[in-house]
Amino acid sequence: MIFNKTNLLILFTILITPISYASVSLGKSPAQIFLFLGGDSPSEHEGILLNKNISGAQVIYSWKKLEPKKGVYNFDQIKTDLKFMDSIHKKLWIQIQDKSFAPKVINVPNYLISKEYSGGISKQVDFAGEGKPLGEGWVANMWEPKVRERFQLLLKHLGQQFDGKIAGINLTETAIDLDEKNPPKGFSNDAYFKSVLDNMLALRQSFKQSSVVQYVNFFPGEWNNDHQYMSRLFTFAIKHNIGLGGPDGVPYRKGMMRNSYPFFLQYKNTLPQVSIAIQEPDYTYTNPKTGHKFTVNEIYRFATEYLGAKVLFWNIQQPQYSQQVIPLLEKIHSKKG
Repeated sequence: MIFNKTNLLILFTILITPISYASVSLGKSPAQIFLFLGGDSPSEHEGILLNKNISGAQVIYSWKKLEPKKGVYNFDQIKTDLKFMDSIHKKLWIQIQDKSFAPKVINVPNYLISKEYSGGISKQVDFAGEGKPLGEGWVANMWEPKVRERFQLLLKHLGQQFDGKIAGINLTETAIDLDEKNPPKGFSNDAYFKSVLDNMLALRQSFKQSSVVQYVNFFPGEWNNDHQYMSRLFTFAIKHNIGLGGPDGVPYRKGMMRNSYPFFLQYKNTLPQVSIAIQEPDYTYTNPKTGHKFTVNEIYRFATEYLGAKVLFWNIQQPQYSQQVIPLLEKIHSKKG
């Protein structure tokens, strides 16, 4: 690790900020809970959305479905979902998906997969959870200016129709895992980092009223902030009033403690928004202090107290949702009242 001033400050902050795995603290307002529905329509989950402790739903919309042909946009599904959410007095949060985590799924428009856009996509691998096999998928070549230009045009059109109407919008995680021995044409770690900042700014410029969030966890070619990608991203987000979050909520996960987690701890009171996703793989990790899988209580407390999350996107996997999540929310809100 390179001990520059930023890293020394983060290390000191970690050492003086222990968090117990005990019961949830109720000293602050509870985080807003949005149910993570993947690509499902919220109308398919009306029953669980009507719970008084649920603020709304986070739904994924792929770039490919939103722009089926070059310059032809289809936002009908978002409009339908938004109308339904309004009818039950709940909020809609959207995630724009360009990455995929399955080899047969490509989430970018077909027209991008051409010489004009240098192929448009690249293969990546994905770590699906503790004890799970590696997955494969595809990422949009955002480091290519022409690809990024098309993506930012999509964000502009989305903002024109939905800014101020949806609760928020987020972009996918910064982590990509490409073939280091045979990287895609035009790719460099610096170019990728700059493309992330460029898309963040475009998102903020497109949505001036709704919350905007960039998911951040790792950067290719970086560990322990040794290229200052992570520290620069957090500084950039604060400067431009952009929220940050991530798809990772496992307490004290070793890799995350060397990357984004310490920065959330350091800047949680400065960022305009912190939103963390609690996904199905989070339940597969073992709490080293108990020898058992992490409970939703432990996950909630770490996300809200250590990472500073004010919004949580919680998966609806059963039986955990009914047996653990709902009772936890009832407990939190009953004690608050």
